Amino acid sequence: MKPSQVFDELIKTMTQSFESLSDPRTGANTIYEVKDAAVSAFGVFFTQSSSFLGYQRMIEKAKGKSNVQSLFGAERIPSDAQVRNLLDEQSPELLYGVFEKGHELLVASGKMARFRSYEGQVLISCDGTGTISSQKIHCANCSRQELANGETLYTHNAILPVIVKTGESRVLVLEPEFISPQDGHEKQDCERAAIKRWVKRNGAHFADHEYTLLGDDLYACQPICDLFLEKNFNFILVCKPDSHVALYEQVEFLNKLGHVEQMTLRHWNGKHYEIHRYR
Repeated sequence: MKPSQVFDELIKTMTQSFESLSDPRTGANTIYEVKDAAVSAFGVFFTQSSSFLGYQRMIEKAKGKSNVQSLFGAERIPSDAQVRNLLDEQSPELLYGVFEKGHELLVASGKMARFRSYEGQVLISCDGTGTISSQKIHCANCSRQELANGETLYTHNAILPVIVKTGESRVLVLEPEFISPQDGHEKQDCERAAIKRWVKRNGAHFADHEYTLLGDDLYACQPICDLFLEKNFNFILVCKPDSHVALYEQVEFLNKLGHVEQMTLRHWNGKHYEIHRYR
């Protein structure tokens, strides 16, 4: 499958997903379609331009047709405010199929081969990030943190898994998992609970023993490790000394017995040599 065919199929899947988005409007003022708002929002990220919509309107006025129309099939380009009004209430889960289809297309086209690492493994880096934080604006999906001054900090956070490879500047984005209050749960949602949901939902899709999850110390606990193995994921997790005391005691015991292999590498970084020690 040629790169252009992969792109066309992915855009087709994406626009079909946009058509499933609901329309929150009840009045007669429906000049712009919800799909056009979604396509326009995607265009901002596709071109990595914060002024994309204004730029596209200028091209449309001068040339009669803009890139967002020719590339993605949008009929009209709504304003930034209209995009937010039409998309803010949409459920992100409606677009999860785009990520899965994108992964399938890359596998089918052979493009995934360039992301394979040691023994053919594909590395999936999982990490949490904050998207919004405020002490004034909040909604039912916010996580809450009580501050020392008595105020409440409202945040939106998510886990953003991406396929990575050493030496490759680009990453392949997989579907996110949002950290937000869960129905039927009294405890506040957390990153550990979110990664469990992501693994349970995606385990079958990646169940060919060729994927290794990368995570920080937060994931290095037995329940999460057991779940990774249950869903046929390999994993490499950071284990810090202060949170894994028994593990480091065992390593030191084995080291005294001479059972810990050690290796030193000398690496030139372009300015001077660095000594890397591994054990």
